[in-house]
Amino acid sequence: MEQLQDRSVLRLVQIALAEDISTGDLTSESLVDGDQIVHATMLVKSPGVVCGTLIGGLVMGEVDRSIAIDWEVTEGDYVDEGEIIGHIRGSARTILTAERTALNFMQRMSGVATLTRRYVERVEGTGATVLDTRKTIPGWRLLDKYSVKCGGGQNHRMGLYDMVMIKDNHIAAHGSIAAAVTAVQSYFTVRGITGVPVEVETKNLTEVSEVLAIEGVDRIMFDNFTPEEMRSGVMLVDGALETEASGGITIETIRDYAETGVQFISVGALTHSAVALDISLDVQL
Repeated sequence: MEQLQDRSVLRLVQIALAEDISTGDLTSESLVDGDQIVHATMLVKSPGVVCGTLIGGLVMGEVDRSIAIDWEVTEGDYVDEGEIIGHIRGSARTILTAERTALNFMQRMSGVATLTRRYVERVEGTGATVLDTRKTIPGWRLLDKYSVKCGGGQNHRMGLYDMVMIKDNHIAAHGSIAAAVTAVQSYFTVRGITGVPVEVETKNLTEVSEVLAIEGVDRIMFDNFTPEEMRSGVMLVDGALETEASGGITIETIRDYAETGVQFISVGALTHSAVALDISLDVQL
């Protein structure tokens, strides 16, 4: 839950509400008595992992602090189609005003968590850890990555600030892998930076050998390797560094990669291709 305590999450909720409500909810204000108190249920219309209950409550509270929510599930629970996940009581008008924004957040977050759970289940028993990437909705980084953890995956770097990732364009700018790693270490030394992991992206086994010949690297990424190439790469590294597979890995192929012995598998699809979980809110008048 720590990720959701960041002030940027509240700002995101406030932006979303302002976008939807603007000068007022004309429909609810003209049709619903402001004093009418109702009970509502939130239910899932397709099976999946529930995520974002805290955000759903935050949205409701921003619209009307008197709205009360009693969740029937905890974050990360898998639920079946038709299952009620929460009961809401409060002003009919304000519940209806907050409904769409709350559902938008929860459906997106639950969709990411559900897809992540599918990937995690596919590698069960192999020892491989499923990671996300930076391919998140702009402004949603904390929520997307929280949702991945809710689904059983783990987070790669949060952004450009907490890990060094030396990729092909960085290597090209410095002429070689060794030169790029040396430049990073020099930068760290001058600025007194310590404890920041360094990862290098490799395209083939020759580059893997280049990384193994130098110091200052914590993890090797095998980018767009086939499972067979990956197996050879993992054997070549032989535990000297952490290993990560990346690039075009799908739900159908992830098990093949996991069985090569690679430690981490990063999947951009967790956040850039997740389908929203169908969740609805029904008011009993």
